[in-house]
Amino acid sequence: MTERKYFGTDGIRGRVGESPITPDFMLHLGWAVGQAFKRDGQPNSVLIGKDTRLSGYMFESALESGLSAAGVDVKLLGPMPTPAIAYLTRTFRASAGIVISASHNPHEDNGIKFFSAAGTKLNDGLETEIERWLDKPVQVCEPSALGKAFRVDDAPGRYVEFCKSTVPNEFTLEGMHIVLDCAHGATYQVAPKVFHELGARVSVIGADPDGLNINLNVGSTHLDALRRAVAEKGADLGIAFDGDGDRVLMIDRDGTEVDGDELLFVIASQRHRAGTLKGGVVGTLMTNLGVELALLDQGIEFERVKVGDRYVMERLVQNGWMLGGEGSGHLVLRDCTSTGDGIVSALQVLLAVRQSGKTLTDLRSAMTKLPQTMINVRVGDRFDPFSRPDLAAAVDRAEAKLGTTGRVLLRASGTEPLIRVMAEGQDEAMIRQVAEELAEKVSLSRP
Repeated sequence: MTERKYFGTDGIRGRVGESPITPDFMLHLGWAVGQAFKRDGQPNSVLIGKDTRLSGYMFESALESGLSAAGVDVKLLGPMPTPAIAYLTRTFRASAGIVISASHNPHEDNGIKFFSAAGTKLNDGLETEIERWLDKPVQVCEPSALGKAFRVDDAPGRYVEFCKSTVPNEFTLEGMHIVLDCAHGATYQVAPKVFHELGARVSVIGADPDGLNINLNVGSTHLDALRRAVAEKGADLGIAFDGDGDRVLMIDRDGTEVDGDELLFVIASQRHRAGTLKGGVVGTLMTNLGVELALLDQGIEFERVKVGDRYVMERLVQNGWMLGGEGSGHLVLRDCTSTGDGIVSALQVLLAVRQSGKTLTDLRSAMTKLPQTMINVRVGDRFDPFSRPDLAAAVDRAEAKLGTTGRVLLRASGTEPLIRVMAEGQDEAMIRQVAEELAEKVSLSRP
């Protein structure tokens, strides 16, 4: 497959003002997207949503101009969670959806994510097609065929109702006190409404965006603020979203962090007990081995894929399964939505809590995470570590040493010249020794 120039593991991302995150590139990108998705003789429209970064205004205007030049109508949603754009792209029967966001990164960064008409992440072929158009100069269509722009004023309300529709009508959060951390990001308007309208007593932090404070010491990558708020308010639990709302982590009532691996286990186990799991569970190469062992102990199938929610979704579709996710809190529930959704995932965890009659503490305690050691080895150029016979042999020896209750992983970073060395098992001292030995091998073997 042709190597892509701009697209990374999740769209296009970088520092604002540095190529390709510039206004002129975004105008060109809007035009290229319009060309790639335009269908002759059919109505063509693209939705644009964004998080709360100040630079979002600039890039929204540039993308709008490029799409209009391609003869494509634009529907502007304003600040909305990434999964909301996926949902609204489907409901508006749009050609595609665009999200202006750099997720959990600071405000200095920004990026672009895309959704197909079905509300799913683009496959490699579509990304390559967009890049093919980026290699061509912008050509404005006939003035009479230019695209128009419309603002969708009821987008937040539509999405709130969608989130509520993913749980049973009789589901209620009455009697539960929840603290929400919206990361000063895209969930700040809609998340409090969802949980309040379902009956919870809601306290909110991280819901005062100023364009510069997104993810700043709040949100799913900075849990201390939420941990303090849960303790101070005596809440039942805390829910933390990232800047664009496609991830969720939680804080238990005792202040313990509950990560994506544990949330995935909680949902899967309760669905299994209720007979609603519909197949197995998909994790990634980084999913804690404790999840796999605990699920297998219940008779639940488990498979791993490359890191990235798009790969989780692809395997779920292939298998006809419904549930998968990553430790970062990016969970995929195919029977609820077409992409990772922090609010919807949180509701599924709370549904498990209510259905089981247990606390989140009780549910997460049924699975024990195994100790894990990660070492990043910097290399001159990225390379496939398994292309080196000496490293492949070293991995075989390490796995034999750890046995059936441990594993090792060598993985090239998709964004940096790093080889990630991970070891996991029951004996913490042994896995650290194994990881250090492998890291030394990688260091000696690098180009």
